[in-house]
Amino acid sequence: MKCRAIIGSLLMCLVVAAQPAGTRSDTSLPTRQLQVHDPTLIRAKDRYYLFCTGRGIRVFSSADLKTWRQEEPVFKTPPAWAVKAVPGYNGHTWAPDISFHNGRYYLYYSVSLFGKNRSCIGLLTNKTLGPQDPEFRWEDQGMVLRSVPGYDPWNAIDPNLIIDEKGLPWLSFGSFWNGIQILQLERSYKKPVEGTTPQTIASRVKTAGIPDAGGAIEAPFIFRKGAFYYLFASWDYCCKGWDSNYKVVTGRSRQIAGPYLDKEGHPMAQNGGSVFVRGDGREWMGIGHNAVFTDTDGTEYFVAHGYDGYDNGKPKLLIRKIRWDAAGWPCLDASSE
Repeated sequence: MKCRAIIGSLLMCLVVAAQPAGTRSDTSLPTRQLQVHDPTLIRAKDRYYLFCTGRGIRVFSSADLKTWRQEEPVFKTPPAWAVKAVPGYNGHTWAPDISFHNGRYYLYYSVSLFGKNRSCIGLLTNKTLGPQDPEFRWEDQGMVLRSVPGYDPWNAIDPNLIIDEKGLPWLSFGSFWNGIQILQLERSYKKPVEGTTPQTIASRVKTAGIPDAGGAIEAPFIFRKGAFYYLFASWDYCCKGWDSNYKVVTGRSRQIAGPYLDKEGHPMAQNGGSVFVRGDGREWMGIGHNAVFTDTDGTEYFVAHGYDGYDNGKPKLLIRKIRWDAAGWPCLDASSE
């Protein structure tokens, strides 16, 4: 889910303790019944771990991508710097992004309030994802980036880390305002490179001759395959149950910072975007805020939430295999539904 704001720097490497018993359920739920927002997926050894929006960042695990067990949230008490940076933030944390690099797991997350761009992106790291591992411990690396109302024309939420062909880290992010942004990070992954500023790679700002989209774009995810970087983003509105009209669009670029063009060659920075998936108005209403996950056997999965038309528009987990057409564009594999 979304919102906006940011931070001043404080408290580096604050240890976020594991949660007490009682927050975990031993009941396993099938994928279609799992209610989530903004899921991101990774595999660690023999289990899959799903991180999503919720109090303290919700976590689920699975052995087969079919049934899911709720784990303890990442933190019980929200980081003090985040509470100070975003007045009103109470630990309900949005849109995490998980990845593994240099022997550690990097978990970026959003701190904001709905409809505001006083937002920040934070970072937690861990050596392992197995709660029973003696080295399991989330360490808070503090604020990575912030947006300030009246100053920044973008919103510092919905982070996604991508490593370029040179091994350099970049962070894409953004929701509404001037759209999706990207900037280069230091090799520590903790801060933007000094002197850099975000640049827009996808937007729905009103343009002459194009109907006003209300700026409704968010949730970037960049996926590298072959010679291209593919940018996924969500258009229109989440979080409205039956009335949600979320959809995922995509474009691609040979350079990580763009320009990203859709199938017709329109720049995503100027309202371009080819629809990848949308609701059908019956089984699923809106579908959006996706991630792309590659399993150890090379299978690529689209991971998102959709609003279940058969269950009062509740947000549910969707996982579908991705295939590629002859022109090198991603498609959903209908056989995996």
